[in-house]
Amino acid sequence: MGRRGLGLALACCLLLAFACGPVLGHVPRGRQEQQEQEGTREPPLDHTERDEEKHEKYSSRQEEEPPASRCFRCCDPGTPMYQAIPVPQINITILKGEKGDRGDRGVQGKYGKTGSVGARGHTGPKGQKGSMGAPGDRCKNHYAAFSVGRKKPLHSNDYYQTVIFDTEFVNLYGHFNMFTGKFYCYVPGIYFFSLNVHTWNQKETYLHIMKNGEEAVILYAQVSDRSIMQSQSLMLELQDQDEVWVRLFKGERENAIFSDEFDTYITFSGYLVKPATEP
Repeated sequence: MGRRGLGLALACCLLLAFACGPVLGHVPRGRQEQQEQEGTREPPLDHTERDEEKHEKYSSRQEEEPPASRCFRCCDPGTPMYQAIPVPQINITILKGEKGDRGDRGVQGKYGKTGSVGARGHTGPKGQKGSMGAPGDRCKNHYAAFSVGRKKPLHSNDYYQTVIFDTEFVNLYGHFNMFTGKFYCYVPGIYFFSLNVHTWNQKETYLHIMKNGEEAVILYAQVSDRSIMQSQSLMLELQDQDEVWVRLFKGERENAIFSDEFDTYITFSGYLVKPATEP
């Protein structure tokens, strides 16, 4: 049994003793009736005699200190109508129990206001050298040039024909595709192009220099009794992946260009004059 149990028991005993004090000094009603029946009850005194006896009784006792356990009646002279009941004092320290267990953690409160920015810290130590990065993209060369030829004659038919060249004189970085017969721009800028052909006797010569499917310039020679060399040239501003090639017109009328295996009569050339971005 802990301290708390002992304290509660002591408090109950004090309250019980205080409550039973007046009851012990009071004569029960049943006992009073029994005395009346037996005739042992004293005869009533005259009120005057009773008052004198009480006065002598209490005056002789005033000098003496009344005992703490003496009982009073409410009708006795000199007694207060309501007797003050002393409040029992309990030592609360003996009722204090043992320290309890730690409670659960409470709910997190709201975030406070953001504080001001602190001062800049000291510079840290130099880190270790990083690993080598991946290789970058290849730098574009700001040069482009080609010159190709054809040693076979070509006659028109029912559809347009791209002139395919079979001889390569210069093809810097392979920008001219010999299989498709087209020049592909990899360095944007201004280019110069020239086309030279040999006409055929009694036949018309009708070609175009094309840019991305559109006719840029025409090379034309009328029907003649003799063949001649015919040329055309121009400058074009090209963007990345633009295409330039030579196209023979379709056969609405007899159209042809001449060449042979011993000499090259047909040539197509081009080169970069000024790149769009300087190196």
